[in-house]
Amino acid sequence: MSGEDLSQFSMLDLFRAELDSQSLALTSGLLALERDPVAPDHLESCMRAAHSLKGAARIIDLDPAVRVAHAMEECLVAAQHGRLRLTRDHIDALLKGVDVLAVAASEPPAGGVGAEPQIALFLQALEQASNGGAAADSAPSGEPQGQRAPTPPALSVLEPAQSAAGSDRMVRITAQAMNRLLGLAGESLMEARRLRPFADRLVRQKRRHRDLAKAVDGLRAALGPIDPDDRTGRALAEVQDKLAQSEDFFIERLAELDSIDRRATDLANRLYTETLSSRMRPFEDGVRHFSRAVRDLARSLGKEARLEIVGGGAGIDRDILDQLDAPLGHLLRNAVDHGLETPEERVAAGKPREGVIRLEARHHAGLLQVIVADDGQGVDVERVRAAVLANSLVTEETVGDLGEAELLEFLFLPGFSMKTTVSDVSGRGVGLDAVQSMVKQVRGLTTVSSTPGEGAQFQLQLPLTLSVIRTLLVEIADEPYALPLAGITRTLKLPRADIELLEGRPHFRFGDRQVGLITAHEILGRGEARSDAAELPVVVLGDGETSYGLIVDRFLGERELVVRPLDPRLAKVKDISAAALIEDGSPVLIIDVEDLLRSAEKIASSGRLRTLQRAATATDRARRKRVLVVDDSLTVRELERKILDHHGYEVEVAVDGMDGWNVVRSEPFDLVVTDIDMPRMDGIELVTLIKRDARLRSVPVMIVSYKDREEDRRRGLDAGADYYLTKGSFHDDTLIHAVVDLVGPASG
Repeated sequence: MSGEDLSQFSMLDLFRAELDSQSLALTSGLLALERDPVAPDHLESCMRAAHSLKGAARIIDLDPAVRVAHAMEECLVAAQHGRLRLTRDHIDALLKGVDVLAVAASEPPAGGVGAEPQIALFLQALEQASNGGAAADSAPSGEPQGQRAPTPPALSVLEPAQSAAGSDRMVRITAQAMNRLLGLAGESLMEARRLRPFADRLVRQKRRHRDLAKAVDGLRAALGPIDPDDRTGRALAEVQDKLAQSEDFFIERLAELDSIDRRATDLANRLYTETLSSRMRPFEDGVRHFSRAVRDLARSLGKEARLEIVGGGAGIDRDILDQLDAPLGHLLRNAVDHGLETPEERVAAGKPREGVIRLEARHHAGLLQVIVADDGQGVDVERVRAAVLANSLVTEETVGDLGEAELLEFLFLPGFSMKTTVSDVSGRGVGLDAVQSMVKQVRGLTTVSSTPGEGAQFQLQLPLTLSVIRTLLVEIADEPYALPLAGITRTLKLPRADIELLEGRPHFRFGDRQVGLITAHEILGRGEARSDAAELPVVVLGDGETSYGLIVDRFLGERELVVRPLDPRLAKVKDISAAALIEDGSPVLIIDVEDLLRSAEKIASSGRLRTLQRAATATDRARRKRVLVVDDSLTVRELERKILDHHGYEVEVAVDGMDGWNVVRSEPFDLVVTDIDMPRMDGIELVTLIKRDARLRSVPVMIVSYKDREEDRRRGLDAGADYYLTKGSFHDDTLIHAVVDLVGPASG
């Protein structure tokens, strides 16, 4: 706050701000004193913090806070002078005093009542701790001392609510205004970068100017000796002189523009960096309060635990830091309740009585990694396996084949819990589900690992900021689109020969599995995809069964983009999450990968993946005849497709009569081969519709059916079929001979 104009804040506001900072110092110092009650540096820092708060409260006539701070100071001074040895009961009471100070400074009083009842309880607890100090000192470490352990706290809602209220009063700019400022800084950066392409075009113009000067010199040489005093000589001399002046002027202006470009870009970069950094907060700012919460929760469960914060200085977007509060609370609560053993169990296992939970933050590859690890008993994989089976999540045959990593993934399912009973702390199965949900919202990843007897580790991989994302820029229908790198599995150039048709849908082999293909044109409604390239640019999105290969027109490279939210009046735009500006000032839409995958799944399940298949076979159409195979039997469909494809025909399949009717109306075919008995629309009706259509009636239709009675054959031919083949007499040569009779060989 140094250097700021504080005149707009009341004295009570200033006291709350000081209370926020001093409370953090008191809490961390008291937790350290619990482990070493005579540490002089921590005793001194806590005493000074209490003394400062007492003085500040006295200045603003806040008598309740004065009395609390004075009692805390007296206790700490007695400990400094050796008249008192701090016990856990003292630490409990002093920590309670920190909470009471926040209540005393609240306006209106918290809970609708004054702080007096809580002050009385605090003073009583402190007096009892001091009177029972000798007995407490003699109690075995780890036993409850003096008074009952505190009620288990909700790790996600302890203290930040109070400190945040004070912080909000001192912030000079709202988060919304900060977002607008960051957006403007990003636009300023983009505008500044537009100068460089403009300067490059002027350099090209300068070269043309030089070529013009050379052409004039060549013209003068071609004219031979010219009297400089005659009209032609003077005109040429004047042209050359003006060209030279123009070139000098051009060079000077280019140098100025280059200087302006460097300064503008540097200024815009610094403005953007500073604005972005103003959104960043040290990781420790948002998690420091968990130290006390872990300690109190452990005591309530009869355990001993402390929290170690590693990498607290790592910068993280304040929005992400705020969203992390509840997930980290869940993970820390699980670590204390599920992970750490009781002191007796730890001693029996050769461990220290006190368990350690490590909360670590570090930057890695442009991302923030947050790790919650404990030195407890680890996750019992066999118990997880039993819980998975008990909840009927997989079959008994399958559960035995699941590996450790696969089993640990079940921990994140909604409603899944290892506890058989529900308590105030856990057992409802919502904690880890909430963790994964939050991480996915910010485009992050969650992993878990465990070592029996040594502990478990949860790792969250998050973006450093929600305001800037790294993307792959692609071109779709001559427009740029951005795909967040966090949602991309791989990019590749796919040869057309590697595309296979499975159930009539285009796929390609990716590793050990088949991945479905779909064009970005089709899914975004941008018309037909390009069909003349030998290789297709493909972006693999998603993982496992939800993977799809998205075909785009062109890769434009990676970009770091400033996210600009869409106008709220647009509501949710299908498949799009936000917008941004690229270097030349052009707008670009940022694709919502999860929404896109859902759209791809809907299109695939409806049997409408046609655009890609046309694109994939366009180069062969001039030389290969096209056959549509319509049959509801996968076996028959694939058999006929393979026979026809082996003989050079281009084949597309449809799963029933309705599907076949939709396909034959949308694409040109040389022949239709259909079954009779099919759902939705049978083969007879399909033949009838084709022969009634003026545009399609010339397309030959062959019926291939199990029905071999003469009346069945007559019924098919009466409907307009050109050939009737029974499956009983069906074999490769029969089918091919019939096809050749109807439409000729595959080529030609």
